[in-house]
Amino acid sequence: MEKAKISAIQLFILMVLFELGSALLVPLAIDAKQDAWLAILFGMVGSLALFLVYHKLYTYYPTLLPTEYMRKILGKVIGTVLAFIYILYFMYDASRVLRDFGEMLLTFAYPDTPLFIANALLMLIIIYTVRKGIEVIARSGELLFIFMYVLAIAGFILILTSGLIEIKNLQPILEEGLLSPLKVALSETLYFPFTEAVVFTMILPYLNDSRKAKVTMLCATGLSGINLAITMLINVSVLGVNLTERSEFPLLSTIESIQVANFLERLEVFFMVGMIIGIFIKITVLFYASTIGTANLFKINSPSRLSYPLGIIVLLLSITIASNVQEHLHEGLHIVKTVLHIPLFIIIPLILLLVAFLKNRNQQRGKSV
Repeated sequence: MEKAKISAIQLFILMVLFELGSALLVPLAIDAKQDAWLAILFGMVGSLALFLVYHKLYTYYPTLLPTEYMRKILGKVIGTVLAFIYILYFMYDASRVLRDFGEMLLTFAYPDTPLFIANALLMLIIIYTVRKGIEVIARSGELLFIFMYVLAIAGFILILTSGLIEIKNLQPILEEGLLSPLKVALSETLYFPFTEAVVFTMILPYLNDSRKAKVTMLCATGLSGINLAITMLINVSVLGVNLTERSEFPLLSTIESIQVANFLERLEVFFMVGMIIGIFIKITVLFYASTIGTANLFKINSPSRLSYPLGIIVLLLSITIASNVQEHLHEGLHIVKTVLHIPLFIIIPLILLLVAFLKNRNQQRGKSV
């Protein structure tokens, strides 16, 4: 492990920015139509229970990375294979978010720029940041957090003053009952974006006060869930359900609608900076976790050596992951959750916790005897 420590506040900020990340871009939970905001809140509540599972595992092995304690719990062979699967997932998820960034940038700002160039520029910055270590990542998050929320508040005020919000677009609430938003929560928002933060189990050993881990994780998830719910409320109230569903990036379409006194308009380019902040932090955390996990798994003393080769893999994967943006979004919202999210976020952590609990109980009995 890197010889570094971060504070609970820094962990909180990184988690909030991570969970907002690419989730701000897509029409999140729109299958629940005007109740999308409720589906987000339901997904957030469900994820809190899973975070308690992740935290309990952390309390059993507070100084170890998951790539280490998986081998302690399940044995060297199975634990190594499982740890490698998680590393591959972190890299895959980083490549998906990098693709989100490239598609957004090309759609709204640089339509003639090759996707490879846009993604490569951000990836170079991320590689440089990861090489500097977790403390630099955490301090960067503190600065960017303030800037992002200033933009968010300014955008909210501008939307209100533009008179774009139509409350009738949010009605009727619960038209199909509670079943519709609950179904969307269990099939989508529980996994994306909330339990994607399982990656922070790779960061928790760097926390300078382990007693604050649980409340920090829960509060960060609560704040990001409320922010995402408000964002979808605004998107649907401004664009309506049909336009929100058809839009690739509904938040930027909402901001594109802002017009104040025939003077302030076409502001989406400025607010893209806020989107880029969340995406930058999300990719950086995922890439950092894959880098230190690989170094730990293969006994490499200097994780920074891996940043360039792994970065190139993430970059190339982001280009080849899908042939177009529609395929990319469909794969992320409908296919990945079944193949990857359910086993990696729910089934495997529960198995790890059960085995760790039984081993810990047996050890306690041995000591008492």
